[in-house]
Amino acid sequence: MKTKILFASLLLATSFCFGSCDFFKKNPKEQDPETGTEPGPELAMVAPEDDGNTKIQVALLLDTSNSMDGLIDQAKSRLWNIVNTLTTLKYEGKNPKIEIALYEYGNDGLSSSSNYIRQVTPLSTDLDLISEKLFSLRTNGGSEYCGAVIQDATKQLEWGKGKVNMKLLYIAGNEPFNQGDISYKEAISDALKNDIYVNTIFCGGSMEGINTMWKDGAERGQGKYFNIDSDEKVRYIVTPYDDRIYKCNERLNSTYVGYGKQGYEKKEMQAMQDKNAESVSSSNYAERAVSKSKAVYKNDSWDLVDRVKEDKTALQKIKKEELPKELQNKSAAELKTIVDQKTKERETIQKEMAQLAKQRQDYIDTENKKGKKQDDLGNAIASSILDFAKIKGYTAEK
Repeated sequence: MKTKILFASLLLATSFCFGSCDFFKKNPKEQDPETGTEPGPELAMVAPEDDGNTKIQVALLLDTSNSMDGLIDQAKSRLWNIVNTLTTLKYEGKNPKIEIALYEYGNDGLSSSSNYIRQVTPLSTDLDLISEKLFSLRTNGGSEYCGAVIQDATKQLEWGKGKVNMKLLYIAGNEPFNQGDISYKEAISDALKNDIYVNTIFCGGSMEGINTMWKDGAERGQGKYFNIDSDEKVRYIVTPYDDRIYKCNERLNSTYVGYGKQGYEKKEMQAMQDKNAESVSSSNYAERAVSKSKAVYKNDSWDLVDRVKEDKTALQKIKKEELPKELQNKSAAELKTIVDQKTKERETIQKEMAQLAKQRQDYIDTENKKGKKQDDLGNAIASSILDFAKIKGYTAEK
């Protein structure tokens, strides 16, 4: 039976295993010169030199074979929950840089020469892009090669080199873990040489996942093994704060000033991903809005407010034609006043949303205590992220 799995389906994690105390031991780096893919800046077994930023890097490997539509929907519904868990983490009091990558595998629409694997996005801080690509995924029956997709993610992504970086890979599926010509054991061994820890999510019974090597994959990857009910529907808790967060998000969007070639398109994408989140549920929309109010949601490549925050001299460098039409006739002083005003407005909204987000989470925590907490994708992934973070010396703040 072709996999109905999916990373998003990580619902109902009912059992798992965790690596031993040498969980984060350092391994020597090795390079595989024969990758079988087009050379590019992202292709490297040896991670690039540390750029000085503490990073949390998460690669999600999702099966998009037949019967995966419901699971993909679950992934859409939990993306922002996962992002918000990541944003609670600090290292030595500082916010780490968060990057997420997406792969799909097991889809007949992909090339057999690529083992039915596609890198949907590289490791990226562009959360709107991640959302857009996740919502674009479509299912199509195929062959699911776990070893091959783990190998591709290990070799093709730009994994950080710093010792304090947290590098996690999550693969979801329901077919035997050892399918295909590429050994999952060798692929996981290569991942560990790059300090990438492999977590597996089997969609089915715990014993079946054990018998089909999913638990063995997690143990070899010094990660966690989950088994989930992939047909379980995500339950949402509507809170008294969701409507106020909704209104804050609308005000927040008005503070973005697009510039350059991407300015207009990225602002449109921002609005579209709001709509995508809302199409899942009002609670999911609130989760996304909370993510947007945090430092991790940074758009200096197209938003003038974030650009000036990153580079105080940006307004002196920007060309007139790169500005929106309504700002092209403004003087330098007028432009600075507008950006300063938008910056202060955004900071005020972000503070208001931070308070609402805390009240919202407190309400959800209280409601969860009244009954059995659902072991869905967000809760399963969040728990493993927090466990890894503790071992790496990160602190979690609400």
